[in-house]
Order: sequence, then C-alpha cells, then structure tokens
Amino acid sequence: MLRCLFPVAGRHGDGGSSSSSRLGRPRLRLQTWRPIHDRPGYWGAPTSTLDWCEENYAVSFYVAEFWNTVSNLIMILPPIYGAVQTVRDGLETRYLAAFLGLAAVGIGSWCFHMTLKYEMQLLDELPMIYSCCVFVYCLYECFKHKNTRNYLLAFILVLFSGLVTIVYLQWKEPVFHQVMYGFLVGCLVLRSIYIVTWVHPWLRPLAYTSLGVFMMGFVLWNVDNILCDNLRQIRQKVPLHILGALTQFHAWWHILTGLGSYLHILFSMYTRTLYLKYRPKVKFLLGVWPVIWVETPPKKH
Repeated sequence: MLRCLFPVAGRHGDGGSSSSSRLGRPRLRLQTWRPIHDRPGYWGAPTSTLDWCEENYAVSFYVAEFWNTVSNLIMILPPIYGAVQTVRDGLETRYLAAFLGLAAVGIGSWCFHMTLKYEMQLLDELPMIYSCCVFVYCLYECFKHKNTRNYLLAFILVLFSGLVTIVYLQWKEPVFHQVMYGFLVGCLVLRSIYIVTWVHPWLRPLAYTSLGVFMMGFVLWNVDNILCDNLRQIRQKVPLHILGALTQFHAWWHILTGLGSYLHILFSMYTRTLYLKYRPKVKFLLGVWPVIWVETPPKKH
C-alpha cells in the first residue's frame, strides 16, 4: 500500500480517565500504591514523572513495560538503515543527523519504558526535541544551493533546544515538554503544506500520509491516557495475551509516530534531492518497506 504514496522519479507538474496516579505526575508526588496488576521488577520502583497504562512487569521481570519497549524497534532499525543509505548515496550530513536523531529517540524510549527511571525518561524526551529541530532545519532548507548553511536558523534551533532543556530540567512538568514538541511538529506541518501546495503538489500523498499516520498515533496516545482504567479491565477479561497486547495504545503510538517520522524524513529527502537535480528513486525492501535511493547527476566537463 505504501507504493502509492510515492511519485515516479523525475515526474513534474503536476489512565475511565487515566488517573493522575498514572500520567503526568511529578516525581515528588508519586502515589505510594500500585494497581493490583503492576508487579515489582528488576529496576525497582519507578522514579519517572510518567508511568503509562501498560501494567508494569506483567510480561518480563526485566522489562517494566514490555510492549511499550519492544515497539520502539520501528524507530531504531529502519532509521539506522536510512543513515547507512544516506552515507552510501553521499547525501548531506543533515539527513544523516535526521535518521540518527530518530534512532536516538527510539533507543532512549526503549531505555525509558524498560526501566521507568527518571534519567532514562530524559534520554527519551530530550532527543525528541533535538531530532525534531533537525527535521525543521532540513525541511526549511530544502530549496537552498548545495553546501550552503543557514547559521541563523541553526542558532535559533540550538538556542530553542537549550532553553527547553534548561527549563525542563528545573521544572519537571511533562506538559511543558509535550507543548514544546507540539510546537516543533506544527512548524513541520505548516512547511509541508506549503511545499505540497505551491512547489511539489504530486508529493501530497506522501506528506499527508506521514501526517495522517502521526496523527493516528497521537489519537491512540490520548485514548491510552484517558481510558486507561477501561483498557486494563479489558485486558483482565481477554483470554489471549496477544489480544491484550493489541490494546497497548502507547505502543501503537510508538509504531505509528515512528513510521510517520520516517516517512517525513523521506518526504524531506525527496524534496531536497529533486531541487538538487538528483534522480531519487523509491525502492521497497522485501516489497514492503520504502527507502529512497538517489543518483547524483553526471558532472559537467
């Protein structure tokens, strides 16, 4: 199905509610009780300011939130492959940073959900800000000559990242992080809409699918927060563990936003390589997973 999202190369013209004891609680106000299906585990009591709806240590003694952990593979393996392809094709370092940034988010999120420790939470949340700043730089610099640098934009994004980091380390409020991340995503959405409206309208399927998949993940993230108690009751009644795993909507948030972010990088790369007059081609690993290969134009003699 992903094949229909990509243009032909060279084409032009056209936790009822998730209670305060489960979500967003500052570390100093952690509740002392645990729901009955949370179990003690290898990493001890959570110290993070967030504890999601998945039952702790229900699957493995060594992994606090099993499904929320393993679902991060989609944010680790494909971006690493994309980074290798970026180097192989000799593309700009900014796209190497974009792929590695997404992989860093996946690794940080893996560590966070595996341990539910505050330090690992920062390893998840702060790279989300940093990698999204790289995405913003890439997308807003798509139509510049090769090897040019926008030092002003880079300085603004570094300053933004630094200020968010300082404030968040002092004011351990998850909503602040979520709002700052949402602001960066909003910048990407506006720029994407501009590109597919005024520059490359044939890229709309890819851009809008990236956004749509991401928004689906956001919806499930909210369902997981708001209806946590109901979801836990459903899991108690479902006889098969695999069916219960399907109700781990925070894990689905990882899968969908990981895919949406990966597609966004491909959209940004395709836009950039078209401007540089490369010949981008879309190939599908195992006939399913999209990657972009580019051929640089022959040098003029």
